[in-house]
Amino acid sequence: MKRQGLAAMTAATALLAASAGAADTATIAVPQSLWPQAGQTLQLSAHATGVQTYECRPGKDPARLEWVFKAPEADLFDAAGKKIGKHYAGPTWESNDGSTVVAEVKARDDGPDLSAIPWLLLSAKAASGNGVFSGTASIQRVQTVGGKPPAGGCTQAQAGQELRVPYSATYNFYTAAPGGR
Repeated sequence: MKRQGLAAMTAATALLAASAGAADTATIAVPQSLWPQAGQTLQLSAHATGVQTYECRPGKDPARLEWVFKAPEADLFDAAGKKIGKHYAGPTWESNDGSTVVAEVKARDDGPDLSAIPWLLLSAKAASGNGVFSGTASIQRVQTVGGKPPAGGCTQAQAGQELRVPYSATYNFYTAAPGGR
C-alpha cells in the first residue's frame, strides 16, 4: 500500500511539475504538503550552494548548549551554472537584477536524506524591485544535501562560536498565475 501511495504521489508530482513547466522537478517526489497553492506557476528553479550558519548557545532547554540556526548564506545558479543571485538571512533571496523576496516557512518535510536539512515550502512576505523575484508567491526548498549541525549539541568551550555547514539545495520560485490569488 505504501508503494502505491508513493507511486501516486510521484505521478501527481510529475503532473503538477509538468503543468507548472518544471520538467527537471518532475523526477523528484515532492510531498503534497510542500506544493504551492493552486493557481501558482513555476517562474524559476535555482540551484544553491553555500552554508547554513549555526551558533553554539542555549536552545530550547536553557541548561543545555546546542547549535542554533542563525542564517543561510548561498549563491544561486541557473541551469547553465551562471550565478543569478544570492540567499541570506531573512530568509531573503536577491537576484542579480536587484529584485528580492523575503519569505516565511509554511510547511516542512524531512525529505529523503535525513542527514540533510529539511525540505520547505515558504510563503512570500515581501518583495521589492522589478525583476525575477518581484512576483514570487511561494518558494520550495527541495533536493537538499548537507547543512545540518553535528548531532548532540555543543560544549561550553564552544559557547558563542559559529559553525558554517556546507549545503546545497534547489529553490523553486512560484508566482500567482494571472487571475489567481
